[in-house]
Amino acid sequence: MRPSTIWYTLKQGIKNIKRNWMFSIASILTMAACIFLVGVFYSLVTNVDNIAQKVEQEVPVTVFFEEGTTEEQMQEVGNLIQARPEVERVEFESAEQAWENFKDKYFQGSDAAEGFKDDNPLVNSSNYHVYLNQIEKQTELVNYIQGLEHVRDVEQSEQAANTLGSFNKLVSYASIVIIALLLIISIFLISNTISVGISVRKEEIGIMKYIGATDAFVRAPFLLEGMVLGVIGAAIPLIALYFLYNSVVEYILNKFSVLTGVVAFIPVWQIYQILLPIGLALGIGIGFIGSMMTTRKHLRV
Repeated sequence: MRPSTIWYTLKQGIKNIKRNWMFSIASILTMAACIFLVGVFYSLVTNVDNIAQKVEQEVPVTVFFEEGTTEEQMQEVGNLIQARPEVERVEFESAEQAWENFKDKYFQGSDAAEGFKDDNPLVNSSNYHVYLNQIEKQTELVNYIQGLEHVRDVEQSEQAANTLGSFNKLVSYASIVIIALLLIISIFLISNTISVGISVRKEEIGIMKYIGATDAFVRAPFLLEGMVLGVIGAAIPLIALYFLYNSVVEYILNKFSVLTGVVAFIPVWQIYQILLPIGLALGIGIGFIGSMMTTRKHLRV
């Protein structure tokens, strides 16, 4: 493409935006709302998923043994569990360790535990703490462990992870519906904006086509117009979200200090490694599709 053609395309595209500024602003704002919601939902879903993964790592399945089980038999059970693909790691806790941990947690240095002296009331409490890398397979793993010889009981704490998983699905489904509606509205508004531009220049376009201008040459300014609107509509919410994300995270951690060290929010730069290209691609894509649909329909001179 010659420099003069590029310059003409740019000049006409910008002129169209200025000429139809009311429709252009409506298109930009609608698209900005759409991409803003994409960013909000993506940040929310990603962080909830990250928290769920942390729950997977921190909340173990606990395996207790039958009375009289030897250390060799416990080791054999531990090896079988560790061999499972969904198991991240297995930690053994002896009866003595279990009693010491119990005293530290519930007696906190008081003399109440002295009545037991050298007796260990948790003598049969040797156990394995099993940490998973796939929380969705917890029930399957528990069923497997319960079928192993020498296993007396298996305790699982899947409620927190399941609750987070359900919330994540709800947010995902809701976001898909809302974003899809806004995408349709954005494409419709951009189509209308381009239609107005074509109507204003219809006579000029007719002359250009008559003297031999190609379809690509005529369409180029309108396609550029749609993509410029898309870039602007994407840039506004992406810039706003970048600063808003850090402010919201800081507010939550200050307001709910108990979450510090428990909930790890994903850094904004990590979020934007995915969100930035997605947002820009959405904006440019919406603008291009809306423009292409309209030019195909109206530029039949």
